[in-house]
Amino acid sequence: MQPCLVKIRRIRSGSDLPLPRYMTPHAAGMDLCADVDADLVLEPGERALVPTGIAIALPDGFEAQIRPRSGLALKHGIALVNSPGTIDPDYRGEIGVIIVNHGADAFVVRRGERIAQMVFAPFVRAELLDVDELDETARGDGGFGHTGR
Repeated sequence: MQPCLVKIRRIRSGSDLPLPRYMTPHAAGMDLCADVDADLVLEPGERALVPTGIAIALPDGFEAQIRPRSGLALKHGIALVNSPGTIDPDYRGEIGVIIVNHGADAFVVRRGERIAQMVFAPFVRAELLDVDELDETARGDGGFGHTGR
């Protein structure tokens, strides 16, 4: 498989944070670190936009998906509000991660903490065709649990 070449820029020069990286040889996502100057305390139910200190330039036809880290979700109830978040190939601003604390205790985001993961994926752009009717299928309009719980 041909790698997707992504240009990356540190927002603040001289940053001590590592660039996003794969943590295992077969990982699908690169971990993103929190670029906060001071500890950020999230009380239960609170959400915050956490900066990552990086901006990227994706090749046309690719997106970056920002996804939660399962360990933070399981151990602390930390999730992403818009999961997955999408970074479009024409966006050049800093990547921010909107996290929410669904846990019972306060959660502290510290500088350099791995808060999310970034997965690169190709996408297609659809053309919409306005029609009066759609073709029939066996499923029809069944949804929202129609096959069971």
